[in-house]
Amino acid sequence: MLDVLCFGIIVSDHLCSPISRVPRAGELVLSPRFELAIGGNAANVSTDLAKLGVKVGVVGLVGQDVFGRHVRESLEAAGVDCRLLCESPTSQTSQTLIVNVQGEDRRFIHAVGANADFDASQVTPDMVRDCRVLFLGGYLLAEKPPAENIVPLFRAARQAGIPTLLDVVVPGPGDYWARLRPVLALTDVFMPNEDESVLLTGETDPWRQAEAFRSAGVRTAIITRGGQGCVIVCDDGRFEAPAHRVPFVDGTGSGDAFVSGYILGLLRGNDTLDCVRLGSAMGASCVRSTGATTGVFNAEELAEFLAAYPLTIARR
Repeated sequence: MLDVLCFGIIVSDHLCSPISRVPRAGELVLSPRFELAIGGNAANVSTDLAKLGVKVGVVGLVGQDVFGRHVRESLEAAGVDCRLLCESPTSQTSQTLIVNVQGEDRRFIHAVGANADFDASQVTPDMVRDCRVLFLGGYLLAEKPPAENIVPLFRAARQAGIPTLLDVVVPGPGDYWARLRPVLALTDVFMPNEDESVLLTGETDPWRQAEAFRSAGVRTAIITRGGQGCVIVCDDGRFEAPAHRVPFVDGTGSGDAFVSGYILGLLRGNDTLDCVRLGSAMGASCVRSTGATTGVFNAEELAEFLAAYPLTIARR
């Protein structure tokens, strides 16, 4: 039995250490270092959880190529159960080129690749019932998986008392509600970032964004806001958490690190705010180095950080 089953997008990330500026056409700008790393919500969250000592498995699609082999080897090396990681016979592994510029947010160039073929039929209700927490990451990035494949899985989890967590990747403006609403109605914790929430709701205020998701059936809506922390709306009220101040190198994967800390709290039986504290600390650990999972805390480091830097969460 797994503690956590993660399913969704799997990506091979190509990252540069922060450069001084974006090059002009035809110009060469030097970076101190390049990295080839795993990426994608499902892969990142499962890797972070494995580092925390959680028994976690991942379900998704990679290509039959060097990048897919690297992703699998990296996940297995981290301790993730990859028996359900499948290979597409026709599509390449999904890849993202991540350009880090000093003092600026990241820039992404993405090829959907094998993730376009992942329809979640690879996950069954029996698999869901054999875990303690269910996480779907990267929903909405591609046309698949359809809502009708996700709803039975989330319903099986809810009937078994297994918490469901959802994160999305919103590629641009569009009408996503037909696919999103049926899943939100069965989602315990929804954790989009503020920019994604603007595209989904049309609201620029994070509190209104969270209330819109709550109105759709989400039990706990958390809007992550990068360096501004996050807002939380749940049955217990409305809360605002600041972000930890740490040296910033690369924000890639920080939202997924937040998810992993939150899930750890659920596994420990913590309340919502203590789950957020764990998530905030994990997110802070992620941004200190290049790559989505490179610098995240292990369980001992997380405990030491939380003891040294307690996070005060205010009721609003």
